[in-house]
Amino acid sequence: MTDAGRHPRIKLLTLSEVVDVKGYVGNFDVKIIKRAKYVDEAACTSCGECSKVCPVVRPDEFNIGLASRRAIYSPFPQAVPSSYLINIKECLGHNPAVCSKCVDVCDKQCINFHMSDEELVERVGTIIVATGLKPYDPTELDEYGYTRFENVLTSLEFERLVNAGGPSQGELVRPTDRRHPRSVGFVQCVGSRSARKGGSYCSNTCCMNTIKSTLVLKEHYPEMEVKVFYIDIRAFGKGFEELYARSRRLGVQFIRGLPGSVEETAARGLRVAVENSANGNLEFHDLDMLVLAQGMQPAPSTQRLQEMMGLQLTPDGFYLEAHPKLQPVDAATRGVFYAGCAEGPKDIKESVTQASAAAVRAIRLMHRGEITTEPITAEVSADKCTSCGICAQVCPYNAITVDKKSRQPAAVNSAACAGCGTCAAECSFDAITMNHYTDRQIMGQVDAMLQTAPESKILVFACNWCSYAGADYAGVSRLQYPANVHLVRVMCSGRVDEKFVWNGFRKGAPVVLVSGCHIGDCHYIDANHWTEKRINRIRKKMSKMGIRPERLQLEWISAAEGIRFAGKMTEMETIRRTVTGAEIEETIELLRNI
Repeated sequence: MTDAGRHPRIKLLTLSEVVDVKGYVGNFDVKIIKRAKYVDEAACTSCGECSKVCPVVRPDEFNIGLASRRAIYSPFPQAVPSSYLINIKECLGHNPAVCSKCVDVCDKQCINFHMSDEELVERVGTIIVATGLKPYDPTELDEYGYTRFENVLTSLEFERLVNAGGPSQGELVRPTDRRHPRSVGFVQCVGSRSARKGGSYCSNTCCMNTIKSTLVLKEHYPEMEVKVFYIDIRAFGKGFEELYARSRRLGVQFIRGLPGSVEETAARGLRVAVENSANGNLEFHDLDMLVLAQGMQPAPSTQRLQEMMGLQLTPDGFYLEAHPKLQPVDAATRGVFYAGCAEGPKDIKESVTQASAAAVRAIRLMHRGEITTEPITAEVSADKCTSCGICAQVCPYNAITVDKKSRQPAAVNSAACAGCGTCAAECSFDAITMNHYTDRQIMGQVDAMLQTAPESKILVFACNWCSYAGADYAGVSRLQYPANVHLVRVMCSGRVDEKFVWNGFRKGAPVVLVSGCHIGDCHYIDANHWTEKRINRIRKKMSKMGIRPERLQLEWISAAEGIRFAGKMTEMETIRRTVTGAEIEETIELLRNI
């Protein structure tokens, strides 16, 4: 961090908040509120004399409330920039009649109560989202007694206690009597792997963090009794299994089972009741201190930034990458990358690796000074556009702008357009043309496929990234499915226009399948949501016209689901055989004028 602060080409804005992001790759406008510190960063030498005379005492956030700080303070050791700041909500000095002791003692005259927040707008080419994480608060898990019993700590509080720069200078002491505990227990998966409270996902680092803590305790206090209550130990990293074995050799007891209750004894100790699943017995363990290995949760700012930049979230609340294997640090929005725990729980090594990858991806995109885009983009015909704004509403990348007041035709930003085609499919006036995937080209494919013996064929519209790749995977895997399947490839299922489906039925197709990426896993953020709405709309029209809705199917198939693709094609063949020639003729007659 110090190197970043000193780098001539890096601008470091601390105590700042991103409040708005506009634009597109190569031309992002980021609005930032830089909070006033009321201390001149350039002049402050961090001598600390101001903090010594400040009369206001508050809990220190860096030490998780285990120590105190003043209203004027340094956020943490080695903070960059190395200067103090004032929490103006706690300070008494902005009214000099009450207090101005820090002003009087500062020889450099760094303190200025007239400072105010600044609004900055930075023009950037790419954005790396590294918002970090929030530790799980185990207060809601009342059975562990956190906040009820002083000697129940979180793993983060424990880390500060055993840290040489912590409130106890590295000495592990009990909060109640400041004595060394004779026995310490660790509870795993607190706020992780639980659908009831916390998250159902694994927080990745908890097991090895606990094992590291047990080694620290055994090295400093060999006679201390250390117990770990766990579901299972996940030591999958390089050298991790050896650390686990070493911990056991030093005498740490690993008990398979999580405590059901924690009670405080008369001596302020803790009695833990746990069912040991290894032997099936209910056991009681008396401990002097209990440490809860808390899990990771998404940072509080995650959802707000997601809405600003049109990003995707996983069901767990972390950011969703564009592709888990091919683009593991890229967001679906071009020019945005992820690093660290913003994308999911990870340890320091993984975070550093991902940060390096994100930096290289950003450099690769920017080093030429210009952005290259795919030719598959949307174009608006000004003479057909009515400025209704539907296209701008459905565009997942905010690449289309419409000024309804001036009635100007919609304008497409080709640098931001990803070519999904959802706008063209939703436009009721045929005012949008998708380059290389025009209506004429797709309709021509449908006509050619159904030119001969259409009643024997299955018409499938498959998205390029998932279902079409799933069909390819089924082929290379030599999976058996009906040979009468005819695929029309589109970039996204959102490109499948209502008229494509009607044209297929009009040309004699007995069944039509529209397939694409799973909901929440769309290559184009949320374009497949519009596919689902469109298919439901078509089915309702089919019911009113007397056409069986089951002849039109919608299925989500990923690139790895070759078996699912083959199974769906077999199901489509079963439905096709139920469609009679008379039914097809009747459908053609009904659709003749549509």
